[in-house]
Amino acid sequence: MSLPAFVPPNTTPNSTLAGRDNDAPSAGWPGLSCLQTIQAPICESFFEGNLPAGFTIRYHDSLMQHRWLAGTYRALVTAAVAFCVAAGAALGAAQKGGGAERKLLYVAEPGIRDYLEYGGHGILIFDIGAGHKFVKRIPSGGLDDKGRPLNVKGVCANANTRRLFVTTLRTLMCFDLVSEKLLWEKPYEGGCDRLALSPDGAVIYLPSLEQDHWHVVEARSGNVLKKIVTHSGAHNTIIGADGKFAYLAGLKSPVLRVADTKTHEVVRQVGPFSDMIRPFTINGEQTLSYVNVNNLLGFEIGDLKSGKVVHRIVVAGFEQGLPKRHGCPSHGIGLTPDEKELWLTDAVNRRIHIFDNTQMPPKQVASIALRDEPGWITFSIDGRYAYPSTGDVIEVSTRKVIAGLTDETGRAVQSEKLLEIDFASEGPVRAGNQFGLGTATGF
Repeated sequence: MSLPAFVPPNTTPNSTLAGRDNDAPSAGWPGLSCLQTIQAPICESFFEGNLPAGFTIRYHDSLMQHRWLAGTYRALVTAAVAFCVAAGAALGAAQKGGGAERKLLYVAEPGIRDYLEYGGHGILIFDIGAGHKFVKRIPSGGLDDKGRPLNVKGVCANANTRRLFVTTLRTLMCFDLVSEKLLWEKPYEGGCDRLALSPDGAVIYLPSLEQDHWHVVEARSGNVLKKIVTHSGAHNTIIGADGKFAYLAGLKSPVLRVADTKTHEVVRQVGPFSDMIRPFTINGEQTLSYVNVNNLLGFEIGDLKSGKVVHRIVVAGFEQGLPKRHGCPSHGIGLTPDEKELWLTDAVNRRIHIFDNTQMPPKQVASIALRDEPGWITFSIDGRYAYPSTGDVIEVSTRKVIAGLTDETGRAVQSEKLLEIDFASEGPVRAGNQFGLGTATGF
């Protein structure tokens, strides 16, 4: 690969090329007067994707204020872009995987009670970009005193810390996302349930197993930092995208509690809802909660600021019946990441009901048949796919089931504990959420 004449011969794709915003050439780098830097990462919004991953070109502020560039300046910029493109191609060819991201679905098993027939035991990985094809099974812990796998209760991950966390009825497990090794497994007073991880990956809000309290846990070590007692049957937990508040739902209470993550104290309540709270979700602005409650094929909406219940929505055209599990007609609710739709589970009728969430109250618009009774729903990070616990893969735009998860034996996989994790050549770059959370935010 030949380099432009003004670029030193030993320059690599990660080099910084400094120049001055005047007519005099930079010392030692003839002709490089207007080019300020070439450095990672790429600034796609400026160059509209014309540079390869790992590169950007930046200019001195005063240069950006110029209304017109002289022809020599434009020539320099053009040459610099050509250099970056060529260098990026060479670097990509030399690196394993070429730096392309790989989107993977992590499914923790057994994720339907302790039923091994739905995928066995371990953490199953599926390649989203390859039609959700099975990739591998990571060995897991979480065994009872007789060596039998315990129910998995929740899963969460953080790309920056490279950690994956899985709860069972008794323990919290921590895995390294790169080595795929189980780093530690610890039991906690009162057991464990569906946990939440702070956005920085530092703190876990760990509910006891339908008992009186949550533990606040240091994610690195698993050590308990504080105990929050609510007497509500601790169960489902969400931490908002800005990390400021944790939302604590107990299945023995009709009230949703909100804790300040600085003080780890409950600072306000939402409700009471019409019955005990089951799965729930929140919008990205953290102004609304969408809540499943016992004895309702549908959901209720709570205002997270005022604490009031503002809407109750009942599914039309279907009978609620008695489900196989959970004792709750709708046990699973999620917002598409753009928050335009709300997807609701219907166990007895083996359906997902879709609501238009661009209006209040949301309007029922469609239903999708599934291969079994759903007890959970979440989405891919980009919102392209929906993942009910039945193992059906639904394309959100067409509302069609396009695949079904199967393991290495061809067995149909089901789980209520799953999330997407994306990888590049250097390791994990982003992690999704087990809850179908809205991500439209203004912060």
